[in-house]
Amino acid sequence: MELTPDERGNQRNVLPNQPPESSHPNLDFEQHSSEQMSEVERWGSLLTGGALVLMGLQQRSLRGALMAIAGGGLAYHGATSQKGIKETVTEAVGLDNSIRVEKSVTIFNRSPEELYRFWRNFENLPMFMKHLQSVQVIDQTRSHWVVDAPVGNSIEWDADIINEQENQLIAWASVEGASVENSGFVRFKTAPPGRGTEVKVVIEYNPPGGQVTANLAKLFGKDANQQIGDELRHFKMLMEAGEIATTEGQPSGRRGEN
Repeated sequence: MELTPDERGNQRNVLPNQPPESSHPNLDFEQHSSEQMSEVERWGSLLTGGALVLMGLQQRSLRGALMAIAGGGLAYHGATSQKGIKETVTEAVGLDNSIRVEKSVTIFNRSPEELYRFWRNFENLPMFMKHLQSVQVIDQTRSHWVVDAPVGNSIEWDADIINEQENQLIAWASVEGASVENSGFVRFKTAPPGRGTEVKVVIEYNPPGGQVTANLAKLFGKDANQQIGDELRHFKMLMEAGEIATTEGQPSGRRGEN
């Protein structure tokens, strides 16, 4: 960094091994106090997070599960972070940190028209999206979604198709006030000759419980990138082979394709 003329003219020679005189006599005291306060805040995060976990588990409900997840995140940050408790709590419960996932896959021997028709009937989606319990088509643009949630619970919301290009694109968004704010699109594009169809999925959502929920899910191997990637691979297997190979090596065939 280049010094200004004033800074160059006022430089002082500092003797070896001798720290410069501080122009702020209380600096060391303030730094020490700040370190002590950070330590207090970290312990506060640990204790508050632990209490939220206990309270959440005792409720045995979806709300309790989310409380426990947020509490676990708060305790985790208290143990590992230098942030103050106010920042940590804001991160734990905030919904402003949306998550964006973008994945693509190439499906052989299937045209965009075939894949579009299958996906466009949203009731087919639970066949390869294992976290989906059900999707009910209400009318031409609206559908009702039910997904798995912690502690054996479920989360539900309605979504509308907001843009559609036949055989090419389906875009959707959750309705106002949905329990999970989300939007996204799936695009079907002819691949180079002999390679079938490229399928691209982009999803953006705000997880219940904020960013900490997503971070904890990632720690346990259930982050959105992995999940969407797995589901696209399942879609590929289902479309190419008519079945999905399970972890035990046994196939899982189509269940009532419409």
